[in-house]
Amino acid sequence: MSTQNSTHLTIQEAQELLKPFNCIENKSINSESEKALIRQALLVLIEHSDYQILGICADTAAQGLSALKTYSEALGYQPNLELELIDGSVYIKFNPNSGLCYIDSYTGTHRGVLVSYQSAYPDGINDMYGHLPLNLFDIN
Repeated sequence: MSTQNSTHLTIQEAQELLKPFNCIENKSINSESEKALIRQALLVLIEHSDYQILGICADTAAQGLSALKTYSEALGYQPNLELELIDGSVYIKFNPNSGLCYIDSYTGTHRGVLVSYQSAYPDGINDMYGHLPLNLFDIN
């Protein structure tokens, strides 16, 4: 779990900010301040789930691995980044609970990161948000 949460967002506010990222529509983020709010919302929710699964759709393996690295670090995980570099669009899945991390060819049109919150408890967070920007956690 990450301890980087220095925000004052409530769980409800975080969920409301992330609600437009419903895995169907392509919501865009138009400013650095909006990016910061979305990052904060994601981090608020990790404290109310047991773990998070990442699904990354990218144009290239390098782009996907970069997103895997930055998102994982932000969420407090260290995945195996030694995945086979394949040509073309890719899908990367990372499940920190099982340790599963793999890369495969992807023919879909979506690009971005899916964050799936997993909780064993009924009052925990069990939601999925995406497609979030690949570079959301690239801090300049």
